[in-house]
Amino acid sequence: MKPVTIYTTAWCPYCSAAKSLLRDKGIAFTEIDVERTAGARTTMVQRAGGRTSVPQIFVGETHVGGCDDLYALNGAGKLDALVAA
Repeated sequence: MKPVTIYTTAWCPYCSAAKSLLRDKGIAFTEIDVERTAGARTTMVQRAGGRTSVPQIFVGETHVGGCDDLYALNGAGKLDALVAA
């Protein structure tokens, strides 16, 4: 199973929704709060190709995108395969 990383802030409703989907599917993830972890926002922006909004979600080194992208990937039936690959 590939590691899932999600960059978040504590107050972001989209972050909460993305984490809920991952939890509901039983997918373990590492959460990095960009407001509490020094240098995390810079790392996130670099990894996400310049995207500055949260959440930014990665499966292994694959950039999934934000909350809407995660839900779209799941809706297309591709999230489980990506995580399992």
